[in-house]
Amino acid sequence: MPKGTGNYTQNEDSDVKYWLVLKFLPRLSVRKKLALVDKFGLRQLFHAPPTQHDSGLSLAQHNYLLSPDWNRAEMVLTQTKACGGEVIGYSCRHYPRLLKEIFDPPLILFAKGRLELLNQPQLAVIGSRNVSYYGKDTAFRFAKELARISLVITSGLAIGVDASAHQGALAETGATIAVIATGIDVVYPARHKPLAAKILDKGGLIVSEFMPETPARAGHFPKRNRLISGMSQGVLVVEAAMKSGSLITAKCALEHNRDVYAVPGVIQNPNAQGCHWLIKQGAKLVDDPADIEEELAVNTIDGLHLNKDQQKQEDHKKSNNKGLCNDPLLASVGYEITPVDKVVSRSKLPIDVVLTRLTMLELRGLVSAVPGGYLKLNRG
Repeated sequence: MPKGTGNYTQNEDSDVKYWLVLKFLPRLSVRKKLALVDKFGLRQLFHAPPTQHDSGLSLAQHNYLLSPDWNRAEMVLTQTKACGGEVIGYSCRHYPRLLKEIFDPPLILFAKGRLELLNQPQLAVIGSRNVSYYGKDTAFRFAKELARISLVITSGLAIGVDASAHQGALAETGATIAVIATGIDVVYPARHKPLAAKILDKGGLIVSEFMPETPARAGHFPKRNRLISGMSQGVLVVEAAMKSGSLITAKCALEHNRDVYAVPGVIQNPNAQGCHWLIKQGAKLVDDPADIEEELAVNTIDGLHLNKDQQKQEDHKKSNNKGLCNDPLLASVGYEITPVDKVVSRSKLPIDVVLTRLTMLELRGLVSAVPGGYLKLNRG
């Protein structure tokens, strides 16, 4: 962010219209726009514009200062309100503080839901769209456990790891932010309309830097990814191929001086190669949510935000699962897809016994039936 006199005020929600018209100033980078505000003041830029020479703008840009597009700003405000959203300017009280640290923070955000989440501690959970069952389970479990200790889970509403991360947070506190690459009135992919609705119903948030009615475009996703890392204290990559948007987000996180965590996977899985590469580059290998909790030093309230009844339920569930976790049959099921005949061969048990025990293990959430066999779930 440019340094200087700082002629914009924190908590000035009434400045939204001015940030909007500044956003529309053509062919000028965000940093240069912020430098203008820093030097001349946000409202003064339009009510008492500097000379072209003093501003350093082109003739067309300076003419825009003299005659800004107030009607377009009003239209955008109306559109946003009509779809139940809010417009957040750079100096507004809900604008994410961490986002101001990145090289090119957006002047405007569009949001729908619980705005307070924007300035609460966030962890980005990202990964492959073509995710394995192991990856889905890992993303869900990490998100749920970390939401329990007051972290907001931030992701991109995409198919795969993103969806599982949102669902994990929704299963616990509901504190999750979906950063999208469309207008806040457009859900992409369309199949995630129920998920987007559930995020709002459970007290989460949907946020974008794109104006209402903006469709999904390829160039929007890298911009979305920088917001995901920019708003978060750290980025957790669950599964990612070497050529993956998740690695772009991880690289953004490094540029933003954020912590990067990676979950290792099966070495034969192409979607584990990106995580393994990140670990080789210095990302922290994590295999338990507690690893991230310790790193971020998250403050907890009343332990893990469990009331006494919830704690009893958790203890009861762990007690019930303890016997099954020691079932020798469970050792015959891998974290990769394991065919039933292989479970029979490893356990040396009759197939009818194997099928009965697998059903019991599945009911307890210790394994999952998937196409081709069974998959062990790490439910601790």
